[in-house]
Amino acid sequence: MSSPDGAVDLSDGQSFARGFPHDFFSWLRANDPVYWHEPTAATPDGEGFWVVSRYADVDAVFMDPATFSSDKAGGRTAGGTSIKDERTAGKVLNETDDPQHRRLREICNRGFTVKAVAALEDELKRRTAALIDSLEVGERCNFALRVSREIPTQAICIVLGVPESDRKYLCDLVDAGVEQASGSVMAEGPVHDIRRYAQAFIESKRANPGNDIFSTIVHARMQPDGDALSDFELRSFFALLFPAGAETTTRTISGGMLALLENRDQWRRLRHNPGMLKTAVEEMVRWVTPSVYKRRTATRDVQLHGRRIREGDKLTVWEMSANRDERQFADPFTFDIARAPNKHLGFGIGVHFCLGAALARLELKVVFEALAASALDFELAGPLEWTANNRLCGLKGLPLAVTARGAD
Repeated sequence: MSSPDGAVDLSDGQSFARGFPHDFFSWLRANDPVYWHEPTAATPDGEGFWVVSRYADVDAVFMDPATFSSDKAGGRTAGGTSIKDERTAGKVLNETDDPQHRRLREICNRGFTVKAVAALEDELKRRTAALIDSLEVGERCNFALRVSREIPTQAICIVLGVPESDRKYLCDLVDAGVEQASGSVMAEGPVHDIRRYAQAFIESKRANPGNDIFSTIVHARMQPDGDALSDFELRSFFALLFPAGAETTTRTISGGMLALLENRDQWRRLRHNPGMLKTAVEEMVRWVTPSVYKRRTATRDVQLHGRRIREGDKLTVWEMSANRDERQFADPFTFDIARAPNKHLGFGIGVHFCLGAALARLELKVVFEALAASALDFELAGPLEWTANNRLCGLKGLPLAVTARGAD
């Protein structure tokens, strides 16, 4: 089926410089749910790829890793979860299939226990309270930097045991990597710098382990053979956690705050009914969907909506589109903090369900609980700025004026 007038180049980060192209995906869901995207000058590797836009189909692809691989497949020597073929496929947690994925995940799960994540709550509450106390009525700030980035950054650094003095350096590297056009989630230069930092950090954790989650993972051993993560696997995991953990939650806080300010009735509901926080957090994740797509590779010829996908073809599945699918959600373009059920795909589904989902939910709960209870309010104070990245699409500029809370 032909594409609509003004088709969007989904391989070009600049197509997302004004936010997610919802109109294009609404057309795809209605007219061409398994769409062939021809290669353009911006497309990595010069290959076209399939675009899957409906909820049921995205769910089906995620739940069938034997047919739709996160690793190398279909005769490829590289693969992964971005449109661009990555040499790290088959070696990194999010770019592997079982049994290697199971091995990596089981070791990493030693650190990300419910108890370990819950232990962070008091510290995050303390930092959030101090952050909100630092805001003054009458000031203007970029909320995305001043507030949204701070708590996810601190949380992931606490998880890793990164000292305070190094945290800004690492976050600046991630921001630079996301901003640079590369065809990957992050540009290679900043990723190399993060991995170099990680190697020295791993060696320090081996010599002097702390109480942090990363120390637990560095020293974890699998039974019965005592297998541990290699230095490469540990470096890769460290480099993955920053964009996958801090950046995605940062964007959800900014996007959630914008949604509340653009839907003042929902902001008032949350402030008067803090018991709605749990469903509000899930709606924010659905609404923002900060990691908007994943790529898979077909391991065999397969049919999907009558389209023949050949072995070795690249297939992209768009969680953001799935989370606005009219077939799954009533009034999907309405932001509703009471939405239930809300079986969104913001954390993925299946074997690659987000390892840090519990941590992300905790951060969102802590931040919006404190904001809703504070004596402050906020108003938009300038134009929005979006990250020109087709994988981690979100706000990098959210200019807000700080005001006093009025009578709701």
